[in-house]
Amino acid sequence: MNMGHGLSANDPTVTAAFRTALIHQFLLIVFLATGLAILWNSIRTVRYRRAVLAGGVEEPQPMVREYPEPVARRMLRIAFGIFWIIDGLLQTQSSMPLGLTSGVITPAASSSPGWVQHLVNSGVTIWNDHPVSAAASAVWIQVGIGLFLLVAPRGRWSRTAGLVSAGWGLVVWSFGEAFGGLLGVGSSWLFGSPGAALFYVVAGGLVALPDREWETERVGRAVVRAMGVFFLAMGVLEAWPGRGFWSGRPGPDGTGATLAAMEHQMARLSQPSVTASWVRAFGSFTTAHGWLVNFVVVVALVGIGTCFLSARPALVRSGVIAGSVLCLGTWVLVQDLGFLGGLGTDPNSMLPMLVVFTSGYFAMVRLPVSSTAPVTPGAVEPGVPSAPVGVPGHVAPEVPEPVDTTGRPPAVAGSRILGLHPSYLVRCTAALGAVGIVLVGAAPMALASVNPTADPIVNSALNGTPNLVDSPAPGFTLTNESGAKVSLHDLAGRTVVLTFLDPTCTSDCPLIAQELRVADEQLGADAARVALVSIVNNPLYTSPAATAAFDRQEGMGQLANWSFLTGSLDQLHHAWDAYGVQTAVSPAGAMVAHSDLVFLIDRTGRLRVVLTSDPGAQGDAALHSSFSSTVAQQVRQLLRT
Repeated sequence: MNMGHGLSANDPTVTAAFRTALIHQFLLIVFLATGLAILWNSIRTVRYRRAVLAGGVEEPQPMVREYPEPVARRMLRIAFGIFWIIDGLLQTQSSMPLGLTSGVITPAASSSPGWVQHLVNSGVTIWNDHPVSAAASAVWIQVGIGLFLLVAPRGRWSRTAGLVSAGWGLVVWSFGEAFGGLLGVGSSWLFGSPGAALFYVVAGGLVALPDREWETERVGRAVVRAMGVFFLAMGVLEAWPGRGFWSGRPGPDGTGATLAAMEHQMARLSQPSVTASWVRAFGSFTTAHGWLVNFVVVVALVGIGTCFLSARPALVRSGVIAGSVLCLGTWVLVQDLGFLGGLGTDPNSMLPMLVVFTSGYFAMVRLPVSSTAPVTPGAVEPGVPSAPVGVPGHVAPEVPEPVDTTGRPPAVAGSRILGLHPSYLVRCTAALGAVGIVLVGAAPMALASVNPTADPIVNSALNGTPNLVDSPAPGFTLTNESGAKVSLHDLAGRTVVLTFLDPTCTSDCPLIAQELRVADEQLGADAARVALVSIVNNPLYTSPAATAAFDRQEGMGQLANWSFLTGSLDQLHHAWDAYGVQTAVSPAGAMVAHSDLVFLIDRTGRLRVVLTSDPGAQGDAALHSSFSSTVAQQVRQLLRT
């Protein structure tokens, strides 16, 4: 029997498939962008012709410009748009399809409660079953969300972008970060708790707020006070005794020195020598002065939290400055920039956190200010209110004579779309493109989430691609479980799936049988044109009773097209030699070591495909399901020829 094999994070088969998927999806996005560009040009042409027919391009009428986007909201929208794009680009690393779950997601949930691990494992299963589709989907979903935030015009478009950002951030925070490790052992603000994705959720929710919510200090005060409570809680957590942060050296039992251990681990990541030297130096300092380092961190967290909680502009400003210094220092010296090492999916929590509390401060002190300059009709983006009058911080607008504020030039007032201002229409078109990019990624991921069958690429990575041949299949005449003679000639007209199993095996052979059963189910109605045949591959147990017992144990007897054949030792040796199957009795004298191969024979009796059926690591459902898909896929191809 064969032992299982694992897959390295940079398996060339999966990596090549991942690159190919990204290229194909990029070409689809280019096609989408071309279509939108043609649509935009068509609208421009129609607008011009209608204007000419109406007597020429109309003179612009004065209009009050509505207040510009609040500074705090613009900061959140642009910063997190850039973050999402960076995260999407990081997802293109070749190790993401196979390495993300084993190297990032599963370890992050390892110390969390059972229900959290169960939730995370449901997502891990989907990813492991469809690593190429899932990894490519994550790229385009995140790039698309980032572009959506950056290009969407004010109003409903921009608020929708915020909601989409918050929704995907919640998915990442739950399934990808195990709720930021908040429920696990050893969580710390220094290491990224409560998870970077939570700040994406918060920022998306703030961007989704109606514009009127930004007209007062209320949003800013709520944000900085919430951040104050958060910093105080993180300070208490960091100061809690017995968690290993007050010591730079491990205790007698090997525990403690949590921060120093983290530093040495980060320094070993693949990265530029300059950052590695910084992290190593700080790790050495922490090892020698662990109590002092933690004391400074605790005092800083409590002090910053107190400033934020006061919601007084002067104190909040001091907290923003101190918080920025602390976050940037932690990002470089502890989190090691967050994205190094080949499996980094984002810059970690410090930069998003810094943007959130800084935007909260600006939302308190930089309220929207109206512009009094008149502009051409249609320059106002629909859904954006005029500058409120009587609100502190606003300049009262100079109101000209009443004009049409719908954004439609008079010459084209009869058309809702054609009447939009060109700049607004451009941003709407760009936002549609961004939504299209999100859908290019979301559609394969949605299909993968409801498909319990693993991608055949996993089996190809483990056992190699199918070996295509074209030669007459060696004949055989053997006996089935009922004692009836069965020959390859008798199976003419059907596609034959032939394998060699040990009826006493308790490891690989039962798994291979179940994989064939699943493949039979996947074939559906086509299964009636397929014969599943196994030949005994154990010289010690060759009786029909042994094969019948195996069938009962594995439920194979329920398949109408299944046969487990046996015969005399001479007949079996002839079949083994003809198909190149190796057999060796183990020292224990029960199970035997043998080749794990599946042969596909077309309905004319020609051998067309040879598959390695090694089921891989025990219990690896993704590999088992993937092999079933490979068999079903290859059989369908033979049925079509």
